[in-house]
Amino acid sequence: TSDLRPQASDLRPQTSGLRPQDSDLRPQASGLRRLFFAVYFRGVFSRKQSSGSPSVAGFKLFGKVPPRESPAKTARTIQLRHVMSLQEYEARHSMMAAGSSPTHHASGRSRKNLEFEPLSTTALILEDRPANLPAKSEAEAQRHRQQYDEMVAGAKRRELREAQRRQSRRQERFRQEESIASAMLVWNNHILPHWDAMRSSRRARDLWWQGLPPNVRGRVWSLAVGNELNITAELYHIFLSRAKERWRNRAEDQADESSLQLITLDISRTFPSLCVFQKGGPYHDLLQSILGAYACYRPDVGYVQGMSFIAAVLILNMDEVDAFVCFSNLINKPCQMAFFRVDHQLMLRYFGAFEVFFEESLPRLFLHFQSFSLTPDLYLIDWIFSLYTKPLPLDVACRVWDVFCRDGEEFLFRTGLGILRLHQDVLLHMDFIHIAQFLSRLPDEELLSDRLFACIAATPMLSGNRKWSQVSRLPVSRVRERGEKKRKVKCVCVCVCVCVCVSQVLSSVTKEAEKS
Repeated sequence: TSDLRPQASDLRPQTSGLRPQDSDLRPQASGLRRLFFAVYFRGVFSRKQSSGSPSVAGFKLFGKVPPRESPAKTARTIQLRHVMSLQEYEARHSMMAAGSSPTHHASGRSRKNLEFEPLSTTALILEDRPANLPAKSEAEAQRHRQQYDEMVAGAKRRELREAQRRQSRRQERFRQEESIASAMLVWNNHILPHWDAMRSSRRARDLWWQGLPPNVRGRVWSLAVGNELNITAELYHIFLSRAKERWRNRAEDQADESSLQLITLDISRTFPSLCVFQKGGPYHDLLQSILGAYACYRPDVGYVQGMSFIAAVLILNMDEVDAFVCFSNLINKPCQMAFFRVDHQLMLRYFGAFEVFFEESLPRLFLHFQSFSLTPDLYLIDWIFSLYTKPLPLDVACRVWDVFCRDGEEFLFRTGLGILRLHQDVLLHMDFIHIAQFLSRLPDEELLSDRLFACIAATPMLSGNRKWSQVSRLPVSRVRERGEKKRKVKCVCVCVCVCVCVSQVLSSVTKEAEKS
């Protein structure tokens, strides 16, 4: 085997013995090697672009013109340039108007730019005309420069105002978060552990009016609504099992089928912007279970449109069993039961009482509604059925629920008067159709919650010496007679005032005539 192994000397290249004609072949072999590498590894390594390549020439109408070379402009350079131009414009404008020193305004503007520098105008670059067009005159260039400075300054002022509004909203949001955090500590440490003793205290009522923290809202609602029906978790599961059985056998009872079909349709229309109660959403089955269980629990009431919104708000703030208990006791309240069972006489009594306070609180708007024969049932039914979850944003509606759980049905109608007071100036310039459309879906305005509750606080629920509970218990005929008597008294007072004014004018005219 040792004879078969090649010797190291045999493996070394034999260069010394090459003939001249063999050595001439080495450059040819290296050239073939380079050609092989160039073909095989083509495109693997990037080629370096030559730095001296000419730029693309510009164009004019007939023929080519050499391009104008301009230095590269970065975003920071453009921003600094426009900040300086804005300062120069403000300084020149101030000097022309008041003859003051430009350094004062420039420094003041610089201090404002330290807080916020607008960037939206960095793309507005003032350039001269292209080389293929006639040059501007000096006056035209100066005018365009002034217009450009005014345009940039106006855009920057608008952006600064928008930034200030965003900053104020951000500060307001931080203030609300701090207020909620401090209120949550008070509720958890002082009020909820001593609920029976503290629920009627001045401190608890003030915090209640400001809005409950989301972390304690569900618990406070449950305690405030109570459980007069003595519903337990076992009772809920019994009716839930019956509802599931009816869901499986809907074809047996046509009445149940129509009720369950109505539940299915309403669930798909409940808070569609949240996308949590629709088919496939995380709360779809839970909402369907609560509504189906209640339809089995109270077959005399069944399911009525608007219940899905009430149950959905409860689901968002508490667990399943507590939501069903609170929902059942809430619907059992006299006002809700009158509307959901469509008790016509009781509903008319509530509408009549609302008109009494409406006329006393907002007489101009009341007469405007009377001129179009726009009665409260056209807008109050939807508000009461959904407990303001349909016309108001969800966060504002939850704050309305906070005080509703504290004050009862009176606050529902007081909220309606507050809404009318808030939008009184707009409603006075609308006709019947636009009023109905406006009140069906109220606009989502900035700081709507604070403004609405300020209007609610400015609406006292007193009619003479009578409160809401006293007026709402009066028969419909008594309420109407009382309203007509008040209107007659007002008309008589107006007539007397007019007669007195006319007599005074006539007496003054006769005296002047006698003197002359």
